[in-house]
Amino acid sequence: MADRVVVLIVASGAAWEPEALRLLGDHPRIVVLKRCVDVDDLLAAATAGQADVAVVGLDAPGLDRAAVDHLRTHAVRPVAIAAGGATLDGGRLRAGRIGIPVVVTDDHLDTLADAICADDRPPTMVRRPVDPAPVGPPGRPAPAMAGRVVAVWGPAGAGRSTVAAAVAAEIARRRRRVVLVDADPYGGALAQQLGILDEVSGLLAAVRLEAGGQLEARMGSVQRGIDQHLSVVTGLPRSDRWVEVRPGTVDQLVSLAAAGAEVVVDTGFSVEEELVPDLSGRPGRNQMTVEALDAADEVLVVGGADPVGLSRLARALVELGERRSGRTVQVVVNRMRPSLGWSEREIVAMVSGFARPSALHFLPDDQQAVDRALVSGRTLVECGDSDLGRAVSRLVDGLLPVPAET
Repeated sequence: MADRVVVLIVASGAAWEPEALRLLGDHPRIVVLKRCVDVDDLLAAATAGQADVAVVGLDAPGLDRAAVDHLRTHAVRPVAIAAGGATLDGGRLRAGRIGIPVVVTDDHLDTLADAICADDRPPTMVRRPVDPAPVGPPGRPAPAMAGRVVAVWGPAGAGRSTVAAAVAAEIARRRRRVVLVDADPYGGALAQQLGILDEVSGLLAAVRLEAGGQLEARMGSVQRGIDQHLSVVTGLPRSDRWVEVRPGTVDQLVSLAAAGAEVVVDTGFSVEEELVPDLSGRPGRNQMTVEALDAADEVLVVGGADPVGLSRLARALVELGERRSGRTVQVVVNRMRPSLGWSEREIVAMVSGFARPSALHFLPDDQQAVDRALVSGRTLVECGDSDLGRAVSRLVDGLLPVPAET
């Protein structure tokens, strides 16, 4: 007898379930391992590594691209059951968008066993975008050239968001298209910092579009335009909503944005992994930060110039070196001031004892310029000349090639 096929099934109360179970139970090669309560139960069962195929209703709550990717990661091939005659394509368009190649309609359940036994397993790797088309906010032409991804990371209290917004604004001042992404899983600050009052989170909108396979086509809708060259994907409105961000969403979002713009990502402060993984396949809280760092062409590690900030910076550089060995990192020492009693040369010597960054930048403690920008909800560039603005300009000189003026 040919090898048996072990099946998981989740119907969410659909009327086709009894007939499907009868047909599968009568088939000599098929073993129904479990009737799952919902998609979360299905993902947990798939993690055990005992199943070959998952039969799932196409309208089951929670069935999205991230769930399908989880199944593939554990070598479980999804087969969808759609309502017969409900749409012209029999549900195949939606199924294709979330990565399910095989669809059986509920008025042709007699073909279900053949679909399950077919030896056409897709690859188990999570899908990634391949050569996506350049995209941009509605009404603006997208540039033809792809950009670089710069992740701004560092310990708590270092001023990551201020640096990320300033770097993005400086790149935009040079007439380069730039997308600023707030990917801090502990709650976004860029919207308030830049005076964006829209209550809709760009990041959560991207999560919903990615789940339906529509993010690439509607990428412009998750961005808020600041000026002709700068747009922002706003972050989480509350820190507890990090659980809504599925694995791969930040990676996909950044990849699509970089197809036609420079990308600056404001990340969280931690890259620690969860001690106890979620069997449902949901990410740990720091997954957003990890994805941004992994996707980055360049990482700016921001630390404070005071004793506590430098101590945290040293630990962060060691931690990042273990994760990002051999890849480019630049260090930004923020809020540098004479009253601290040490020189830039002494800080360079300290940093060199923990890492070998490709560049080390110093930003002055220009609280007046920062306050002026925060109170007005504008970028440093919009607020005019300042010591901090000039220092950020020098940082960007070393970060990206200077484009020709047009």
